[in-house]
Amino acid sequence: MAAPLKYFLDTTADLWAGHHLVGKPASVFCSTGSLHGGQESTLLTMMIPLLHHGMLIQGLPYSLPELNKTQSGGTPYGVTHVQGDAGGAALTEHEAALALSAGKQLAEVSLRLQQAK
Repeated sequence: MAAPLKYFLDTTADLWAGHHLVGKPASVFCSTGSLHGGQESTLLTMMIPLLHHGMLIQGLPYSLPELNKTQSGGTPYGVTHVQGDAGGAALTEHEAALALSAGKQLAEVSLRLQQAK
């Protein structure tokens, strides 16, 4: 994961010690320079501190048609984007649809968890 995100997560020990994030929903996403730029391993390493916090990790289900059609980014572990080495690559139609689906899914789970309290 990016160093600034790792640094931020490393500063959340007080949240961990107080169990403040237990049961909170989360999802991860990333952008890489190439199609085989470590998208899945990046997403998985981003999940580890969230799991230590006891958070509920959201992935992308294969029921999303774009996950089966994408030629660029998107995995069951989370939304991804291939930026390319030249930079400035726009989101593909499938990447954008997966990002919207992930956000909607996270919002819906958050609402269900809130209603269950």
